[in-house]
Amino acid sequence: MKQMMMAVLLLAASAVQAQDSQWTKPQQSTDAKQQKTLLGKQATDDSKYLAGAVPEVDGKVVFSRQISAPGKSAAQVYDLLQARLQQMAQAEGQIKSEVAIVNPSTREIGATFEEWMVFKKSAIVLDRTRFYYTLHVQCSDGRADVTISRLRYLYEEERDPQRLTAEEWITDREALNKKQTKLLKLSAKFRRKTVDRMDEVLNVLTDALK
Repeated sequence: MKQMMMAVLLLAASAVQAQDSQWTKPQQSTDAKQQKTLLGKQATDDSKYLAGAVPEVDGKVVFSRQISAPGKSAAQVYDLLQARLQQMAQAEGQIKSEVAIVNPSTREIGATFEEWMVFKKSAIVLDRTRFYYTLHVQCSDGRADVTISRLRYLYEEERDPQRLTAEEWITDREALNKKQTKLLKLSAKFRRKTVDRMDEVLNVLTDALK
């Protein structure tokens, strides 16, 4: 009886070993080194911020957009954008922003913005700059022409104040390497944040006319 039980156990063990021998480690389509490289490229993809990301007009940094407003009169465009700009001037992160001047007869709006541009914020670190810019809107039947100019920064005001203009800090000439394939370290964060903020502002105004 004991010998029969031993034989059964041996057969069972052999069967398990036979089954185990069918298990193999699958081959990865991308090895760990390639995966790390791909992740690294994704994390540092600055293609959006390279040559041409910061437009210039006569040597000055100027962001602009012609916003379409089909079916809306110049007066309607003017009222909608003036209201939206007033909302923007009172939003979180604004320091001293306002719709500074308007001309109802020519349907023009001028606004000045002073806001916080935050690079990094944590319990122990707050890296930010004051960011200034001027916004001008010309309203017409069915459209609005928006220009943003006079971009400048006040950085490290509590330790070593640095007053910087966009022209001397974030242009292609000042912020990219000679081949224009890489952002320079010192101004990179300013260029990225500025391009993103200008896109955000223009998109908000575009949405106001939909």
